[in-house]
Amino acid sequence: MQIECLQRNQTASHLNLGHPCFATHGHGKTGRIHLAVAPGCNISCNYCVRKFDCANESRPGVTSKVQTPEEALETVRKAKGSEMGPKYRVVGIAGPGEPLANSATFATFRGVKREFPDMILCLSSNGLLLPEKIEELTEIGVSHITITINTLDEDVGAKIYSYVRWKGKTLIGPKGARVLLENQLSGLQMAAQAGMTVKINTVIIPGINDKLLYSLAQEIKKRGAHIHNIVPLIPQAKLSHIKAPSKEMIAGCRSSMSGILPQMQHCQQCRADAIGIL
Repeated sequence: MQIECLQRNQTASHLNLGHPCFATHGHGKTGRIHLAVAPGCNISCNYCVRKFDCANESRPGVTSKVQTPEEALETVRKAKGSEMGPKYRVVGIAGPGEPLANSATFATFRGVKREFPDMILCLSSNGLLLPEKIEELTEIGVSHITITINTLDEDVGAKIYSYVRWKGKTLIGPKGARVLLENQLSGLQMAAQAGMTVKINTVIIPGINDKLLYSLAQEIKKRGAHIHNIVPLIPQAKLSHIKAPSKEMIAGCRSSMSGILPQMQHCQQCRADAIGIL
């Protein structure tokens, strides 16, 4: 399995299939439709706030309205029927909570695939439920997945996550972070093995996880990741006291990690209901 994943990572063929969030070049030519159908979440990230929304708000996890699968499908119909319709090639679900913890995610994907079979289906996840949901995602036809993995260190993870809800229990501290990490890495490997294109998002939190990037990048490559997206912290919630990483810091991290995996350079940290060209 490791040999297959390493060989796959030696080419960029998986990264240029018309998905603007995965392409190493050519973004700006195709668009995506994010459908906000997944409100519930099963972990609590200390940098996450979903309490407000306004016309100029573009944080990840924010949406003006949570839709039903039927409403989401109507959104796709309208977008595809618009002047820009031919450019919209991707339907993604990225929240506002955890897509895999919401049954509406699967109902929405099935409806889109039935009516628009040529659309690329994309999912963003924290990875906690990925090992148990990978078979259903593969059966539906999800081809691209983003997993947010912020650290390999469970003690560091305890500083990033307030709790992890797993099998009816609320886990806190290193124990919760350990369960989350084990599932993230296992789910990553299973997704790559299933033929999905896998992007890993890592939120850089100065003073907490910024010194541990190299080992993380090595591990996710070994597990089969195709592209790495280093994302700057937005200081808010329980981490509002931490200063956001500078542009120079982010550029340096991406430059250092580019020798391990291709780096996504054009991420806009877009909201859960974003529609348009990236």
